[in-house]
Amino acid sequence: MRVLGVAIRGEPRVFAAAVTGSALYGIMTVGSAWAIGWATNHVVLPDLRRGSAPGRGLAVAGLLIVAVALAKVVGIFGRRLLAGVVVFRMQARIRRAISAAYLRLPLSWHQRHPTGQLLSNANSDVEMAFQPMNPLPMTLGVIVMLLMAVVDMFLTDTVLALVGALLFPAVIALNTVYTRYAGPRFARAQELRAHVAEVAHESFDGALVVKTLGREDFETERFAARTRALRDANIRAGRARSLFDPMLEAVPNLGVLAVLLLGATRVAQGASRPGDVVSIAYLITLLAFPIRAIGWVLGDLPRGVVGYGRVHAVLSAEHSSDYGHGKLSHDAGPATLDLDAVRFAYDSAPELPVLRGVSARIEPGRTVALVGATGSGKSTLATLLARLADPTGGAIRLDGTDLRELARGEVPRAVALVAQQTFLFGESVRANVALGEQRTEAEIRAALRIAQAERFVDALPDGLDSVIGERGTTLSGGQRQRLALARALVRNPRLLVLDDCTSAVDPSVEAAILSGLKQNALGATVVVVAYRKATVALADEVLYLDGGVIADRGTHEELLARSAGYRELITAYARAAEDAAAADDRAADSAVAEDPALGDSAAEDRAVGEPALEDPALGDSAAEDRAVGDRPATEDEAAAETAAACEDLAATEDLEGAVA
Repeated sequence: MRVLGVAIRGEPRVFAAAVTGSALYGIMTVGSAWAIGWATNHVVLPDLRRGSAPGRGLAVAGLLIVAVALAKVVGIFGRRLLAGVVVFRMQARIRRAISAAYLRLPLSWHQRHPTGQLLSNANSDVEMAFQPMNPLPMTLGVIVMLLMAVVDMFLTDTVLALVGALLFPAVIALNTVYTRYAGPRFARAQELRAHVAEVAHESFDGALVVKTLGREDFETERFAARTRALRDANIRAGRARSLFDPMLEAVPNLGVLAVLLLGATRVAQGASRPGDVVSIAYLITLLAFPIRAIGWVLGDLPRGVVGYGRVHAVLSAEHSSDYGHGKLSHDAGPATLDLDAVRFAYDSAPELPVLRGVSARIEPGRTVALVGATGSGKSTLATLLARLADPTGGAIRLDGTDLRELARGEVPRAVALVAQQTFLFGESVRANVALGEQRTEAEIRAALRIAQAERFVDALPDGLDSVIGERGTTLSGGQRQRLALARALVRNPRLLVLDDCTSAVDPSVEAAILSGLKQNALGATVVVVAYRKATVALADEVLYLDGGVIADRGTHEELLARSAGYRELITAYARAAEDAAAADDRAADSAVAEDPALGDSAAEDRAVGEPALEDPALGDSAAEDRAVGDRPATEDEAAAETAAACEDLAATEDLEGAVA
């Protein structure tokens, strides 16, 4: 009934027109039975008794039957066309509603629901939910036909009408048994369909891991196991449907047989006329199709209930926290950020808070680095700053206003978050940076310039209009990260949050990016989650997180001097950088040894794993990347970088000794 209500409210006129067409078909169906009965009693039998040839009366009867048939054609065309319009429009409307719900639902909800289930909700669940709607207008129109048929049968012969009326309780009983038997089977099949979509999505998304680790056979078997389970569930559901359909098909035929047997006896007794028996038997024969139509609706009903239940669960899910009515001045320059005893715990582990009372004030225009060991809460805090989640305690204020008190859309306009995982759309560079907003080429280029991306973009075949493939697969990791940064910069945010978004970029390029942010009068307060000593050193201030609290704060040099934990962490960062540089050198040497024709530059390309672009004309772009520095371009540069890292490490160790 909910689905019916949604359809009627969504497309009232089209639905009413579809029901009208079906009602016309029903009326004309009863009319055709009446016309045949009238022709039998008043034209055919009198002519047979007189022994005369068919006359004008038979021609009139034939024209009447043809007219009724043409009216039925109009009704069939109307109900089928308009019913399809209702179904497809409703499916499109519900899919848009689900998409909007996905965007409004909080991050915690998405973390609890796998991608495969979300795909199933928006696709197969919507189709299943409205599948019964296709024959529904016809079924509602058929009700008119059934009522007229029952009235006509009772007016013709009460006894035979009672026999024909037994069809309806038989259909109801069959449907009751079928619904109880088939409903759970369809629910299980739909659940497994989501599981198959989930495994497929994981396999496609993790194709690089599967290929590099040689796990193709394992993934194939994992997917095959899920598809076998889905196959078996669909067979069980289909078996239930296969038992229901023939029994429903047999009901009208048994009714016709009963009417003919009883009708022959009554004609012999003089209680009925032959035309009346023919009319009722033909009427029941005609009712076979409407009864089958009712069976289609009833047969699809369990699946529709399951599908709509899954869709309704998304649409009725609790959305993100309420919004207030507060406004921010978006032309006021860098924002002031206040963290007031911020606490946060994930829904999956409320007893294990990630943040335990973080308090800090960040002045406008400052660049602040968040530094801490894995699990200290850095990325969680970055998420809270963009209001992808709300604190479970305390408050985050922007220019003195709690983020929860701001109106919808205010935080995204003022705050830009560039996350750890870069996502690019399979469109042009221009479309990825502008992301649906009207941005001039000068604005886009200014953002690309700060993100150190303008040179490699200009080297692409079509420049800003070059299509970069799904998820930016034609670009290197460092290039993708720089485009994601440019996408945030072009919006001129007042607070820019960088969550380790330059991990695939060479340290020298990262330093150039951060320097550009400070020197370009960006007009933003910058909070950066840092894992590199060079990044930390460029920050105006460092917040050192340990165990979900700010253990210390100050400049990089101040924390090195007084915080043993911070000193150990920075030392570990320096050692990791040294190990990575040494690994790059070994990989480059190995590549040259295997294929001397590659030369130093080609070996370096293979070692760092940046795939060459398919178009040979893009070679300049790859060379530019090496020059700008996603990775060292030559062994000499790699050695120089390693030496610099060693010097940093030695200086750190000397400082540790001095402090000790």
